[in-house]
Parts: sequence; structure tokens; C-alpha cells
Amino acid sequence: MFLWDPSYIIFMLPAFLLVMLAQIWVRSTYRKWSQVHNSNNISGVEAARHLLSYGNLHQVTLEGAQGRLSDHYDPRSQILRLSPAVSQGKSVASLAITAHEIGHALQDNEDYFPLRFRSAIVPAANIGSNLGWILIIIGLFIRGAFGTQLAWMGVMAFALGAVFSIATLPVELNASARAQALLTTSGLIQTDEDLRGVKAVLNAAAFTYIAALAAALLQLLYYISLVSGVSGRRRR
Repeated sequence: MFLWDPSYIIFMLPAFLLVMLAQIWVRSTYRKWSQVHNSNNISGVEAARHLLSYGNLHQVTLEGAQGRLSDHYDPRSQILRLSPAVSQGKSVASLAITAHEIGHALQDNEDYFPLRFRSAIVPAANIGSNLGWILIIIGLFIRGAFGTQLAWMGVMAFALGAVFSIATLPVELNASARAQALLTTSGLIQTDEDLRGVKAVLNAAAFTYIAALAAALLQLLYYISLVSGVSGRRRR
């Protein structure tokens, strides 16, 4: 339905371009710096053990993750999972990605409010993102006040996904800032090339979250515009 609406293309084209640019930037940056050895010649796993010890994060368990760039920190179980390329690689990119995820572990350890808030809204955001557009479609097909109310309920449900994207951005930016500081103070960044590569990887990753936020907000604005227009026609 939405893909054949010209206004949908108008709203979402900038978001599509941003997301595509972010993916290209991340892949090219990772490809470049995954081929550059860090000056300490240590793997992601070795860096993780060093940083976890340095940050007094002895409660965090280190495990492997399946897939490419599937690295993440799970605050519920306090487990840091690294993908094979990152855990085994001795590149600058491996350092940056490992430190970023440990940045999340530091947030968790310090009870960082934005991380807590993001984690708390995950279930509602998942339900809202999946249910919202369904309610909107049903509401637009049902005539009368009930259909309009249902469509607006769908918009509010979908808005939870946008709230999640808004909450995610400061969490990720803060984790990257912590990562760079941690690598510097712990001595794992030794050269200007190390620092340049870490910054490049973290900046590229940050842009993906900016693009995701833009996409979520533009899609929400489209749904608001769509439901507002239908509601206005029904009142006349």
C-alpha cells in the first residue's frame, strides 16, 4: 500500500539514501582498518581480556558470536560476545569494535540511565514497530470514528520504535567515547595510526545510528501525515 504512495517515496527517499550511505561507509571503513594491524599486535579477545581487567569488569563473561560484525554486549546476562573476525583479528578495527562493546559494559556497570531506559523500552518498541503499521492499515480501511482512532493508536504504537532510536543514539555515542578513552588510558593505542583508525571505525558506526534515527522519524512523520489526511477527509 505505502510503496505505491508517491508521498511515501518523498518522505522515505532521504532515509533510504542515508541508510545506504551508512552501510557503504561502515563496510569500506571496516574493510580498510581490518587489514591494518594494531601496534600491540593483539587480537580482539586479548584486547577484551585486558580492557575488562583494566576497567574492573570481572563479572563480564566473554563468549563467541556467530556471523559477521555480530559483536554485542548483553546487559541482562553481562556477557560480551565477539564475532570470529573481531575476536581473532589483530587489526585496528578489532580494537575499536571490542572497546565499543566494553563501553556498553562500563555503562551497565555504572548504571548509566540512557542504557537502562533503552533496555526498558525494548519490548514495547518491538511490539509497537510490528503492530503499529497493522493498526494503521486496518484503521484506514474501517470507516468512521473507530477507524480513525484505531489508525492513531497505530501511529502511537509505531512511535515507540522512533523513541527507541532516539534513546539508542546517546547510548552508542557514549559507548564510542568510552571506547576511545579506554583504549588510550589502558595503553592499547600506541600510535597515531591506531588512533586514526579507531576514530574512523567508531565514527562510521555512529553514522549508522544517525541514519536509523532519521529513517524512523521520517517514517513516523509519513504515518502522521497519512492518518491526518484521511482523518481530515472523513470529517468533511
